[in-house]
Amino acid sequence: MNSQTLSQTAADIDSADTATGAGSHVEAHPETVARQARPLRFITCGSVDDGKSTLIGRLLWDTKAVKEDQAATLRRDSTGKQNELGLPDFALLLDGLQAEREQGITIDVAYRYFATDRRSFIVADTPGHVQYTRNMATGASTADLAVLLVDARAGILEQTRRHATIAALMGIRQFVLAVNKIDLAQYDEARFRAISRDFKEIALSLGVRQVTAIPVSALKGENIVLRGDDVMPWYSGPTLVETLEKATQRTGQTTGFRLPVQRVSRPGEGFRGYQGTVAGGSIKPGDSVVVLPSGVEANVKAIVTYDLVRNAAVSGDAITLVLDRPVDVARGDMIAAIDQRPQTGRAFSARLVALSPDGVVPGKRYWLKAGARRQRVMVRPTSALDLATGNWDDATFLPVNGIGVVDLDFEDTAIFDPYETNRETGAFILIDPESLNTVAGGMIDGKCSKSGRFDALPDADRATVTLPARLLEAFLKTEFARSHAGEIRVTGPEEVDAE
Repeated sequence: MNSQTLSQTAADIDSADTATGAGSHVEAHPETVARQARPLRFITCGSVDDGKSTLIGRLLWDTKAVKEDQAATLRRDSTGKQNELGLPDFALLLDGLQAEREQGITIDVAYRYFATDRRSFIVADTPGHVQYTRNMATGASTADLAVLLVDARAGILEQTRRHATIAALMGIRQFVLAVNKIDLAQYDEARFRAISRDFKEIALSLGVRQVTAIPVSALKGENIVLRGDDVMPWYSGPTLVETLEKATQRTGQTTGFRLPVQRVSRPGEGFRGYQGTVAGGSIKPGDSVVVLPSGVEANVKAIVTYDLVRNAAVSGDAITLVLDRPVDVARGDMIAAIDQRPQTGRAFSARLVALSPDGVVPGKRYWLKAGARRQRVMVRPTSALDLATGNWDDATFLPVNGIGVVDLDFEDTAIFDPYETNRETGAFILIDPESLNTVAGGMIDGKCSKSGRFDALPDADRATVTLPARLLEAFLKTEFARSHAGEIRVTGPEEVDAE
């Protein structure tokens, strides 16, 4: 939004009668509404060699989503790799990296768009290898549904359980179990029923009750788009594409209005606006809001977009919010509904997926980034998931690819919603302050009942010591400083970690 546009818009705000867009209402044609509706986002996940890329490639092929030039390239790249049906290697539609094609594996997340007569979709094909778990978590973070593949011969593996757990932690509540390579299991109904039963027990333990199990052959295209009644007369359920067409989109926005502030706009002397993308609820001029963490209250004067003034905004809209009074608001603050506020505090409980080779180290200070807000935080793991048994065991360390529950202790006030009620304001990442690598992805469970460690000592028991940088670095290397790292707060022009 440039200064000229904002200045013009600011001049229009006082003329609210003409700026609200009042006028005749034209109802959109149903077909236009259907085409403009948000696509269903889903992921494919599972263990190595379960056939995820082949299944999605076959889905794209059978729904006519592959253009003629793409089909010609696919046939050329599949030279010598055709299956017994004379069809190309469908996995090449997803696996585009040279390393993926050389090794025959999926490394990075591949996003593809396709549509049927009833609906449009965005699919994320995610890796199956343990070392690429972080990529799978990335794909799951925006998905409405998860398609979990299982090799009919191998059954459910540890990686299948890991991916199902991560999908559930990311708030996905619709699972499709695709029992693939059923043709190599001689279309054994008993085998399919046993795998379905075992997986549904896992899903129930994760709080997922909506599971659709489908026997499929990705290679032959059976029960993907076209039915496989000739070879599986015992299955009368839906195909994969029929299940996707009937799936619901995740809303989960049970919170009030949320606007994480990304930028304060001052294009001219008489205009001050707060820019960001609405992360929950809705807003209109006249509504009362609160600025957090300061707690200052105000009313909404106007809602500005790139070229007009709007009479309302909803989740997903990028807006500039104008308040009716001067308020101290900075990047990283949150503007929220006054009667439905997010949780604020210095101690929260959360679930983490560890993504760094070093894992999550207890007592170490990390940067926590949530939206535009970045804060110092200390992490204390309390339990970890045993993927072999499904039990949560006591733990003080979270290794790479581990899934655990942690306590977060902040130096300053943090602002969150539980992830279950708002995905946008309940998610975060941890960043190593030294390497700047992403250490973990996390979801807020709730606010801790106890005070954070940084609040454990009253002000009367604190002392401030000023040291030259050279002496400070030497002090932080002593055994005393290491053993009291959680109680030492170092600030200055350049912060030095107490770890």
